Amino acid sequence: MDNPGWHARHRAQKDEARWTAPFRRQDGTFQPVEEVGPMAEPFVGGFLPPPSPQPSIGRGAPPPPPPKDPSWLKPGGMRVPSAGNVSWSEVSRTESTASGAGQSLHSLFANMSAVERSRNLRVARMNPYLQFMAGPLLRYDTVDERGVWRGAAMIVTADAGSVYEPLPMLTYHWDPNREVGKLQRHVSSRKHGKSFDLGPHPADPLSNVSPASPTNENGDYEPGHDPEQRHVEGQELYVYYGNGGTFTFWRFMIEIPLSSHEMKIHYTINNGIELTFFVPGRNQNMRWAAYSCNGFSSGVNSDDFRGPGFKSGYDPVWMDLLAHHAEEPFHALVGGGDQLYCDSIVREPELQDWVTQTKPEAKKAYRLTEEMRLAIDRFYFNHYCQSFRSGAFARANSTIPMLNMLDDHDLIDGFGSYPDDLMKSEVFATIGSRGYFFFLLFQCFINVEVDGIDDRHHPFKSLIIGGPGPYVPYPSHSFLSWLGPQVHMLLLDCRAERKLDQVCSPAEYRAVFARMREVPRTVEHMVIQLGIPIAYPRMVFLESALGSNFNPLVALGRNGSLGLSGFVNKFNADAELLDDLNDHWTAKHHKKERNWLIQELQKYALDTHSRISFVSGDVHCAAVGVFRTFVKDKKKPGVPPTLDHRYMVNVVSSAIVNTPPPNGVITMVSTLATKTHRTLHHAETDEIMVPIFEKDTDGSPPKSKYIMGRRNWCSVRWEPTSGDLIYDIRVEIQKGYGQTTGYTIRSPPPRWN
Repeated sequence: MDNPGWHARHRAQKDEARWTAPFRRQDGTFQPVEEVGPMAEPFVGGFLPPPSPQPSIGRGAPPPPPPKDPSWLKPGGMRVPSAGNVSWSEVSRTESTASGAGQSLHSLFANMSAVERSRNLRVARMNPYLQFMAGPLLRYDTVDERGVWRGAAMIVTADAGSVYEPLPMLTYHWDPNREVGKLQRHVSSRKHGKSFDLGPHPADPLSNVSPASPTNENGDYEPGHDPEQRHVEGQELYVYYGNGGTFTFWRFMIEIPLSSHEMKIHYTINNGIELTFFVPGRNQNMRWAAYSCNGFSSGVNSDDFRGPGFKSGYDPVWMDLLAHHAEEPFHALVGGGDQLYCDSIVREPELQDWVTQTKPEAKKAYRLTEEMRLAIDRFYFNHYCQSFRSGAFARANSTIPMLNMLDDHDLIDGFGSYPDDLMKSEVFATIGSRGYFFFLLFQCFINVEVDGIDDRHHPFKSLIIGGPGPYVPYPSHSFLSWLGPQVHMLLLDCRAERKLDQVCSPAEYRAVFARMREVPRTVEHMVIQLGIPIAYPRMVFLESALGSNFNPLVALGRNGSLGLSGFVNKFNADAELLDDLNDHWTAKHHKKERNWLIQELQKYALDTHSRISFVSGDVHCAAVGVFRTFVKDKKKPGVPPTLDHRYMVNVVSSAIVNTPPPNGVITMVSTLATKTHRTLHHAETDEIMVPIFEKDTDGSPPKSKYIMGRRNWCSVRWEPTSGDLIYDIRVEIQKGYGQTTGYTIRSPPPRWN
């Protein structure tokens, strides 16, 4: 539900009007919507690059943060140790969160010589030097049968400013004998309105870069003396050719034999800034975080979500996730769809003649030019670089290995849920195809031309190749990953093969179920990531109304009458919300497939003695739906969840950045949440929404016990004593302030005979 309200829609229309009259520059090229340049060499203070030509488009440069709080310095007059003993993490935590009497910066360095100050503040510089466009990004794959953690890192570099002799090198090291101690949460004392700085990141244009790697007197990187150390040469995965030159994607495959306990892994690229991530013990189930909808819909002012001390409205809830990571590290970061919003591609100047075609038939017949093709690639490349290298999200994706699955906004709004003639039109199909290519590249570190489509002989062992996409020139890419001895996760690709009357093809389902049946018998929890909730209130009446040819609002919108042109989408003049409704599993076109899938998963749960649970996003609300055995006689007690193979929770966590729907939409969905659905009663299956929100985030009575219209993310862990998988939905307490409160739901282990 991507309608943020009438005011936002009006703002979006005004913003759109600025891009409908593109102009060419003196060199004959158009001014792009978003254009990022390579980063200057990092230095203390984080010299900012030149401002974006249109800072209001995309993330751009946020407004300056409020002044530092007087308590940002180290309390008690204690000086930071000299001669290289200071760590960035210690200083940044203190600067960000400490409370008490304020001290001046002068007191920290007053007794240091110039040499000591230089050593403490010196940035670890890459040698040979690489000019970053994005990265480093981390991706988790799986743990293989030998107990080896498998994953990868990726960077994007500007060729003109980088030295590739020798090729880029990733160095990672760890001590298998050192146990990770209990970490204290360093931000728990942070109060509303306090400043919060981010740690360094080599490719973030807004980063306050500070030292993060051990260096010697010459400023060269000195790796730790861990007994285990590996060097991996970068593999050239893809080259992007743009107006600004050429840019290379480098992939580094990582393998780490797991130990009996959790380990901290240090890594650096070309001896630059050192970053870290964590891997679990061999017999430990992962702690992981799930999120979705990492961007703002058109017309939403991101500064409305920027609380005191934050540089961007994108950061507050991400900072809360990072705060929990600092307390007890996550081993994986699950992106459940819409990791970025690519809808603004329709503002690219080269596409305006296509966008402004008033007749849907003319738009479908429009021929793709070479200039348009280059503009589409330019948009995705720039937008990904800008989104993945900025702010708190960049800190997360470089320190918590990602597991990503796409939804429509990773391509363009509604892709796959429009009629066949629009989906096959040359321009629209190219947008979706290149969007899927860049999803695989940036989010999965996969280039089909390099890696192929044989999932049994592929660099990523979790990959499951499905059937061919009807509108993209690639097969579906699903993933089945080890999250522990008792927990596995399936990320089901519900976009590559999507059509108006299909979510996934029979070929994809066959491949996925075949792989699921190969998991070890020790697995008790099979988590299935679906971009769109499968247990969620239906809006059939709205779907029918918007899809009707007799809907007067749709007719007026197509004519542009009464200012209702925004009521229909700009692609085929259908009602604006219809693609969102057609996306849902409960849409009339997908209902049969949905019911079949639920029953097949019930059979799988019974046959393999495993508990199914779902994690979803998309709807910009938090909620929990449940499937369970239907007991016809209301006088009889229900089947206890632990003994019920049909018991499946659907945890909905959305959005970590985007705005919630308008209050009217939330009220409508909340009302529908109490409706009884008999769709699967014939299969002895009932479905309900769980009233998990007994209190609002401030402790007051909630507007709805079923739907929470606030930004959120989800923390997940396995509890050894009960065998439960605990989902803790972290909901933003106050908009823009970066603190959350939790609402938990448990998925019990299978205990039926």
